[in-house]
Formats: sequence, C-alpha cells, structure tokens
Amino acid sequence: MSKNKSPRRSTPPASTTTATTSGHTIHTTSSTTSGSVAQDSSQTPPSPTSAKHRESLDAHHSNGTGPTPASKDAVVLLADQSASAKWANWSVRTLWTLIMIGGFFACVAAGPLFVILLVVMVQGLVYKEVIYLANVPSREKKLPWFRSMNWYFLFSTNYFFYGESLIHYFQHVVFVDAFLLPFATHHRFISFTLYVIGFVFFVANLKKGHYRFQFSQFAWTHMTLLLVVCQSHFIINNIFEGLIWFFLPVSLVIANDIWAYIFGFFMGKTPLIKLSPKKTVEGFIGGWAMTIVFGMLFATLFLRYPYMICPVKDLRSTAFSGLTCEPNPVFVPVKHYLKPWMYSLVRHLGLRNNFVMIAPLQWHVIIMACFASLIAPFGGFFASGFKRAFKIKDFGQSIPGHGGITDRMDCQFLMGLFSYMYYQSFIKTSAVTVGFVLQTVAKLKGQEQMELFDHLRQYLIGQGLLDEDSCVIIPPKEAWVS
Repeated sequence: MSKNKSPRRSTPPASTTTATTSGHTIHTTSSTTSGSVAQDSSQTPPSPTSAKHRESLDAHHSNGTGPTPASKDAVVLLADQSASAKWANWSVRTLWTLIMIGGFFACVAAGPLFVILLVVMVQGLVYKEVIYLANVPSREKKLPWFRSMNWYFLFSTNYFFYGESLIHYFQHVVFVDAFLLPFATHHRFISFTLYVIGFVFFVANLKKGHYRFQFSQFAWTHMTLLLVVCQSHFIINNIFEGLIWFFLPVSLVIANDIWAYIFGFFMGKTPLIKLSPKKTVEGFIGGWAMTIVFGMLFATLFLRYPYMICPVKDLRSTAFSGLTCEPNPVFVPVKHYLKPWMYSLVRHLGLRNNFVMIAPLQWHVIIMACFASLIAPFGGFFASGFKRAFKIKDFGQSIPGHGGITDRMDCQFLMGLFSYMYYQSFIKTSAVTVGFVLQTVAKLKGQEQMELFDHLRQYLIGQGLLDEDSCVIIPPKEAWVS
C-alpha cells in the first residue's frame, strides 16, 4: 500500500531576456519564488527611503522644490578637488555668504522687531523643510487634513512660547492694558485649549489601515516642534535680554563655519567624522582657534554700544534711536594687574602700564566660542545623520552653494539654547522689575490693590517724590452705594 505523496509545488522557470545595445549583449534573468507573502501596503506604510518616496523627491527636486537627493558619487575633500571645481564652489558659496551676512546686519540695525521677525521666518522655513520629508508619503496615501494639522500645531506652539516671552518681558504693558490682561492672566490655559483642539482633531481623523503611519507622523511633528520651535523660543528670549546675546552667538557660529571652511579648503586632508565626510580635522581645529580670536574682537567692539547691550524695552527702537541704560556689570571693564614677569614682557612691546582693562564679557566669550566650535557643530552632524537616514544631500536648495535653510541653521538652534542657559546661569543679574510687581499686584483683590496704592502714595509723599494734593483716591463702588 503506497502512501499518497502530495505533489511538489513547482517553481516557475526563470525567464531570460536578451537585449542588444550598442553591440553589447545584455542578459537579464528574472525568477519568481513561490510561497512569498505579499504585504498589505496599507498596514505597513512604505518607509521614507522607499523607491516610490525617492521618485517623488526627485520629481520635486527637478521642479526646484524639496530636498536634494543624495549623490552616489564618492566623496572628495575640498582640498583634493580639481582647481576649477574647487574655486567654482568657493565663488558661489562666498557670494551667498556675503549676501546672508549683509541681510543679517541690516535686520540687526533695523531693530529688535525685525530681528524677531527674522527668527520667526527662519523657524517657519526650517519647520517646513523638515515636515516636508514626511509630507510626501502622506500625499501618496491621500490622508485628509495632514498638512493643515502640521501647521496648526506650529501655530498653537508658537502662541504658547511667544506669549510666554511677551508676558515675561513686557509685564508693565500687558498687565495694565484692559484688553490684554485677560489673555495674559489665562495665557497657559488658552494655549492648552488650542493644543487639545488639535489633539482631538488628529484622533478624529485616524484612518483605518493607516494607524501606524499616522501615529509615526504625529511623533514626527512633535519632534520637529521640540527641536525647532522650542529652541527658537530661547533665541527670542536672548533678543529681549539685549541684542548682543543674539548677535554674538549667531556670529560665533557663522565665524566658525567660515574659518572651518577656509582651513578645510586649503589644508583639509584628514576626515573628521563619517556622518559628514567633507568635514576635516584641520578645518575643525583651525575654525576653533580663529573663532576664539574673532569672539574676543567682536566682544571688545560691541560692548561699547548701548544699542547692543541694553535690554529690549521698545520694539520700535533702531540702531539710530540713541538708547541709553545702566549696563550690566559684565560689560564694565575691570582693571587686572599684571604679574611681574608679564609686565617685563609687555614692556618690550612698548606698553608702559602694569595693568590691563578686561570686561568680564571677554572671558565669557571664550567659553561661548569654544561651545560654538566644539559642541555646536554636532548639531550639524546630527542633521547630517538625519539626511543620511533619508538619503538626501540637502534639506532644500533655497540658498545656492549652501542647500536649504535647515542646512544653515542646524548649529544655530543648539547654540541659541546654550547661550540662553549660560546667560541665565552665570551672567544675568536678578532684580525686581516694575513688570514683576504689576504681575503680583494684578492677583490682589480690588480692596487690597487700593490699600497698596494708599501705602505707596504715603511712602512717595514721605520721600518727597509726590505732592500730597496731586493724587486723589476714588472711593470703591461699595462706598458709592452707601
């Protein structure tokens, strides 16, 4: 009795195609393996590096929008490139660097309002470039309201962060204005309500078959908000503390980028890190040394200008407004006596004084320059790893020779956050301000506010700062009834 054997599943034969091109015969063999299980694309969304996604990126790049796809050519250091290619890159990059620096100086001279608008604009463009990478597959899946929700979360996050800054730095305005007072008092609850509306809208638009993809994009959006919007909020706070705390960190990063490029251009031979193959050890070290020198010179120059060092009190002020203020002690030069061996050394240089005048800012700027040269570039390396994960060369092509806005701002966000933390920890002087007092008084009841006013009036009269007949207290409404 023979056992019944189940028939073998035959494997379809391989098909061979022969083509002749320019005298060369090309054989192409294709085979189909049985038992393969086709995956449901609706359950497992295509990765951002899939062929379909890359085709979409290539199409948008050819139209002048979107990130630049990564080249498959071998990486060649600048110092090893041909003279024509090297100097062509130099000319384009230098031209647009000068244009950006000129625009940057123009915004700083135009006043803090224009600087804030510049930061908000850059933040929006960076957010757009990063979110765009996730937006392409969402178009393929035809998900409704995807882009709208991304921009809504940007709006609600900006409302919270910038509202916090305006309330903190302009308390003397918002807590005495009848229209702004409710918004300032309940700002955080309003911000929370705006976020909850977006959260509910996201959940309501979850589409069966695309849950994993939609939740990954939700996380993508919040990661972008954290890395871009949150850090730019601290840059805005630096502006309010004084334009120098915005101008100096940004300038240090720009200087480090320029000097690292110059040293790498002429002497770069040793690759620094695999994530960014064109970065060299020579450029890294040369940029560090020159950034310290640049920082010392810039700090010495700008600590003399009240427009740069005064905290922002009026957004309408400009470089020609003639601002004056009592400077922070960090800007006041201090006499440092030289050691005997130092004095004997400088005498040979023609200096006769046995002391030097150094402002504390000049010591602080050394630390900031070191961070801008040694740590902030890792923000750029992070962005390089990010681009490698998505197989793109640049985030965009809006700046010839540089790539997209994100490619220029990747180090600035980390530097801005460091500058804020460093300033708040080691430089800022704590003081009770009029805005802080008004914010506290606004929490008192009406009767308590009248009592405080009466005590303050008596104090000012006693100090000879107020005439006794020049101030009349209007009785509260309860007294009118009686």
